[in-house]
Amino acid sequence: MGNKKVLTIVGMGKGISLALAKRFAKEGYTIAMISRNENNLKKYQKTLADAQVESHYFVADAGGAISLKNAFDNVHETLGPTETLIYNAAVIRKQNILTESLESLVEDFKVNVGGALESAKAVIPGMEKQGKGSIIFTGGGLSRHPHKDYGSLAIGKAGLRNLTGSLARALEGKNIKVGTVVIYGYVSEKDEKYNPKAIAEQFWEFMMSGGKDLEVVY
Repeated sequence: MGNKKVLTIVGMGKGISLALAKRFAKEGYTIAMISRNENNLKKYQKTLADAQVESHYFVADAGGAISLKNAFDNVHETLGPTETLIYNAAVIRKQNILTESLESLVEDFKVNVGGALESAKAVIPGMEKQGKGSIIFTGGGLSRHPHKDYGSLAIGKAGLRNLTGSLARALEGKNIKVGTVVIYGYVSEKDEKYNPKAIAEQFWEFMMSGGKDLEVVY
């Protein structure tokens, strides 16, 4: 413990997240996966093991502060501090904005933005202690071009983009990179540009890039 480079992915899923895990593992990272579905996490762990990738899973709801905090405590007790955090959780729900309710909008926002802030707060102390770290949020084109049928998600992605800027300013001078990779397309294995492997490469390149850019638009 302590000598591992740990990538923690919140909102672990089968597409971008698995590609990210494999890409970062190539660079010597151990993968910590956080999601609320334990059965899926077990499947991802097996898929990664088949690809010779070491991964550990921790069950939590991205929209619950206590649930997330407990998961991160377990990650850090088991593996050591998170060196890179990727927040990939989102509620993707098709609903016309005119029929959206306050209650469902707020519930989605907890996952789409609130969980991102809670996750960042959970990893920052360890990053400060190590003197380095990266926090990257998965953004979306909806943050700039809203859609009437995905209003809640569009508001969430806009909030996430704004959160990126606020966190970057709050962490100035601490050698912690904060950014968002804005995906301007529909993710598909068959798409030449928007396949998970190509997107994972964008995350890696963005993390390794110097400068103060807060986002890469892909």
